[in-house]
Amino acid sequence: MLKILNGWFNQYFSDEEAVLLLFFLAVSFAVVLLFGQMLAPVFISIVLAYLMQGIVNALVKRNTPRTLSLIMVYSGTFGLFVILLFWLLPLSWQQLTSLLNDQLPNMISEAKTLLMKLPEQYPDLVSVKQTEQWADMASRELGAVGQTVLSFSISKIPSVMALVIYLVLVPLLVFFFLKDQRKIVLWFLSYLPRKRGLLEQVWEEMNDQISNYVRGKALEIIIVGSVSFAAFALLELNYSALLAMLVGLSVVVPYVGAAVVTIPVALVAYLQHGWGGVGSEFFTLMIVYGVIQALDGNVLVPLLFSEAVNLHPVAIIVAILIFGGIWGFWGVFFAIPLATLCKAVISAWPIGLQREDSSVVDDIFEDNV
Repeated sequence: MLKILNGWFNQYFSDEEAVLLLFFLAVSFAVVLLFGQMLAPVFISIVLAYLMQGIVNALVKRNTPRTLSLIMVYSGTFGLFVILLFWLLPLSWQQLTSLLNDQLPNMISEAKTLLMKLPEQYPDLVSVKQTEQWADMASRELGAVGQTVLSFSISKIPSVMALVIYLVLVPLLVFFFLKDQRKIVLWFLSYLPRKRGLLEQVWEEMNDQISNYVRGKALEIIIVGSVSFAAFALLELNYSALLAMLVGLSVVVPYVGAAVVTIPVALVAYLQHGWGGVGSEFFTLMIVYGVIQALDGNVLVPLLFSEAVNLHPVAIIVAILIFGGIWGFWGVFFAIPLATLCKAVISAWPIGLQREDSSVVDDIFEDNV
C-alpha cells in the first residue's frame, strides 16, 4: 500500500511547480475560509475593480486618456450603485412587504381552492383528507415564509457602523485597485518564485474566460432586469420592480434560475388578471416574458460571452451546489469561474489522463453497449 501511494505521489507531485500551484491554491482557499468575513470589503473591491478594468481598457484602446477613462468608469459604476442602494432596493423591499401582506392570503386561498378540486377530478388518486392535509401544510409553510420576511428588521443585518465602513472602504479600495493595479500586481509577483510557468499557464487559460464571464454576467443582470422592469411597468404588472430584480438575478444560476423565477411572475400575473385564455392580459404578459427569456438565451448571451465557457451542464450544476453551499450568493455567482479554474488546473497539471487510461474507459463503455 505504501509503495502504491509513493508511486502515485511521485507521478503527480514530482514537478516542483505542481507543488507550488497546489500550495498556492490551498493558501488562497484557507484565507477565504478563515478570513473571508474580515476581508469581505477587500474581496468585493477586487471583484468590482476587475469588472471595471475591462471597460477602462476598452476606452484606453479607443484613445481615451487612462485617467479620464478611470474617472468615467468609476463615476458611472458608483452612480448606478447609488441608484440601486437608494431607489431600487427600498422600492423592491416595499413591494415585497406589500406582496406578502396583500397577495399572500389570496395565494393561500387560491391554492386551497385548487387542491380541494383534486378529489373531484381524480377520486381514485387523491382523497379529501389528503387534500386537506396538503392545504394545511401549504398554509403553514407560506405563512411562515411571510412572517419570516416581515419580521426581518435592521437589527438582523450588520450594524449601521459596519454598513458605513463598507460604504466608505469599498469605493476607496476600488479606486486604488484601479489606479495602482500595475504596482499591486508587481508587488504580488515579487513574492512568487521566478520559475512559475505552471501558474502562468493556468492563469492565461482561465483569465479570458473568467473576465469575459464575470463582466458579461454583470451586464446581463443589468440588461435583463432593466428590460423586464420596462416591460412589466408598461403592462402595469403589480410589483414590477421586485419581479424585474428577481428576473435579473435569475441569470446568475444557469438552467435553474429562469425556471424558478417564472413561478412568482406567473402567480402575480394570474392573481392580478386571472387566466382569461388566449389574448388575455395574463397571456400577453407571459408571452412578453417568454420573449425576454428567449432573447436573453439566444441573442444576448452569445453577444456578451464571446469566449464560451466549455463546461458540461452537470459540471456547472455541481459547481453551483458546492460553491453556493460554501459562500452563498457569491459562491453561486462565481461557481462557473471557479469551475473553470478547477478545469484549468486539471488540464495544466503535469500528469493528466493518459492515452491508455482513455482506452480503458472506451473499452468499458463498449462492453456495456
